Amino acid sequence: MSTTSQKHRDFVAEPMGDKPVTALSGIGEVLGRKLDQQGFDKAYVVLGQFLLLRKDGELFSEWLKDASGANTRQASSCAQCLREWCDAFL
Repeated sequence: MSTTSQKHRDFVAEPMGDKPVTALSGIGEVLGRKLDQQGFDKAYVVLGQFLLLRKDGELFSEWLKDASGANTRQASSCAQCLREWCDAFL
């Protein structure tokens, strides 16, 4: 069983609304700034990319690494967070 951060649990526990990209698990201030500069300023915009990639965690992780310089742990944490949110709310 994998453990999740409090940030992850908080995100998955409620609707996304207008949360900033940094509300996503694995995305801190540095990666958040890099994503924001590319137009991915809100969590729902990153969710859109996740959905365009057909909720494929591996493809999404590769995209996130390319887009922000995220490492493997950060990218997989974000992908898992979005997958669990989708399971709960879509």
